Amino acid sequence: MTGIEINKYLNTAIEASLKAGDVIMKVYDTAFDVYIKDDKSPLTEADKKANDVINSYLENTPIPIISEENKQVDFSIRKTWNTCWVVDPVDGTKEFVKRNGEFTVNIALITDGKPILGVIYVPASKTLYFANNTKNEAFKIELKSHDTSINEILEYAIALKPKFNSNDLIEVVGSRSHMSQDTLDYVEDLKAKGKQVEIVSKGSSLKFCLVAEGSADVYPRFAPTMEWDTAAGQAICNAVGVEVISKVTNESLLYNKENLLNPWFIVGK
Repeated sequence: MTGIEINKYLNTAIEASLKAGDVIMKVYDTAFDVYIKDDKSPLTEADKKANDVINSYLENTPIPIISEENKQVDFSIRKTWNTCWVVDPVDGTKEFVKRNGEFTVNIALITDGKPILGVIYVPASKTLYFANNTKNEAFKIELKSHDTSINEILEYAIALKPKFNSNDLIEVVGSRSHMSQDTLDYVEDLKAKGKQVEIVSKGSSLKFCLVAEGSADVYPRFAPTMEWDTAAGQAICNAVGVEVISKVTNESLLYNKENLLNPWFIVGK
């Protein structure tokens, strides 16, 4: 894939995320209904509407789509995909239902199992993160409108820089809604090693962004996630040198696997 194509696909993903953010907020501002899916996770009208918008953009590319809200394609077909989109139209639906603003639109492009670009949009605050991994670049911008042009975004976005921690204070990102016992044990282990630990709570894929932008040191995730929960966040982290390491393989998380469930992982330098 050429650099020109990657730039074009990144622009498409950004535009799709902003338009999805717009429809999400229109639902957010209403008395929406909440449905419970078979896996016990919540679903709202915003998930479907955002998914329809994102599909309308990505289906104009020659690249197949894995989305939480699409019917999943059998692995016998998916395994032939060298490149695919991985999408979560509303990551953090629990945060959406709580109306705390900590939900995101996640769009990533995967080649050979690895993210090559990623977009995370926070509709409630109009905060946009995006990364081009072929250039090792990731950026953040606070928008005034969901209709902000690509040219304006590219001109004013600020490069992300993670922390280089040299002291005994470790800022650990904890899930707003999914703090597991294994995570608590991880924190206690750090303390036993003489580290001072501060927990930074955040919902959705924003946890990746905190590490990528230097607002935290590490994000241990010892609870279930799916590929669409992590692909865009991993793209943004990897672009600035932050690793997303499987606790099973001790290597980077991979995508478009037969089982779309992720292993436990740690995000950090």
